[in-house]
Amino acid sequence: MSFSRANRSDFADWWWTVDRIALAAMLGLIGIGLMLAFAASPAASGGPLTAGDFHYAVKQIAFAALAAFILGSTSLLSPAQVLRVATAVFAAALVGSFVVLIAGNEVLGARRWLVLGWMTLQPSEFLKPGFAVLAAAILAERTPTRISKPALTLILLFPAIVALLLQPDVGQTFLLFALWGTLMFFAGMSLKWVWAIGGGTTGLGVAAYFLFSHVRHRVDQFFDPGQTGYQMGLSLKAFRHGGLFGVGPGAGTVKYRLPDAHSDFIYAVAGEEFGLALCAVIALLFCVLAVRLLLRSAAAREPYAQLAGAALAIVFALQAFINMGVAVSLLPAKGMTLPFISYGGSSLFAVALTMGFALALTRQRPQLATREQTLSTMLLGARA
Repeated sequence: MSFSRANRSDFADWWWTVDRIALAAMLGLIGIGLMLAFAASPAASGGPLTAGDFHYAVKQIAFAALAAFILGSTSLLSPAQVLRVATAVFAAALVGSFVVLIAGNEVLGARRWLVLGWMTLQPSEFLKPGFAVLAAAILAERTPTRISKPALTLILLFPAIVALLLQPDVGQTFLLFALWGTLMFFAGMSLKWVWAIGGGTTGLGVAAYFLFSHVRHRVDQFFDPGQTGYQMGLSLKAFRHGGLFGVGPGAGTVKYRLPDAHSDFIYAVAGEEFGLALCAVIALLFCVLAVRLLLRSAAAREPYAQLAGAALAIVFALQAFINMGVAVSLLPAKGMTLPFISYGGSSLFAVALTMGFALALTRQRPQLATREQTLSTMLLGARA
């Protein structure tokens, strides 16, 4: 596909300014996710002694189509529009994260999902992209405030952390706190905030260990050299079974006994049926995508775009690293999806929104003379 640079249409403008390498990596991951959905669906819908079907794969195709629309449409936004959309998304996700505590569907002792007909929605998935953009705008704001800007972002973060711990969702809590730390780091935080983040992270980890039995069990199991754990053991067995090039599409057997083969442990399914070769391609695509977005963020003209783009790239890469690290037993089990690849509408839509924001903020627009906008004018859509 090619367009003349003289073409002034909106689509041509988007094509010449968006990071096409990053976009190709995203589409590649979505394609791999659909392929693995067909590989994992019979195992997720059936079992070792029962025949499964492909209804998870069919639903994932519908999810992927909507995710591609979200990715494309959000990448067309201006930085100011990204901020307004992110603010609305964060507010809606925060409200939804508290609503699930009352009206949510309980699964294995956790309330994280709202049942919406043919799919379930996890509002907390959308906290990350909304918070990343909104907090970046606050930290980049040049107008003085009575309360320090890091404190304002912490105030913004606090109710989200409370909602996540009440669900409980320790994995998302960790990711959101890591996202805040990333923003503070890129914003040039002072030493006192380094201690605050370090102490807060340690405190949350210790509290989660003693308050939540499932967290304590997973951590103890991970550090016990005599135990591997049921899920971890099967995941490692799947990788050993697959070897370098895998046993072939649909020929995997370990996946039928692996819990959450279509979501949390989809990486193990890739390892069994397509081997180390596909696992390496997946990891490479995540690395390429993260590095490209970080480089484009660093080249952005506005501090707000720099901070938000870098934070979105880091939280995306960190989630991928955690999922793959759990699958190969480098980290304790956390119940976290692999971006663009794991089954599920909430995860796929939230990741598409995250990467759509990142593409929009890192577009290399012409160096036109524009008047500086404050946080309030960007939110209200008015010129300073």
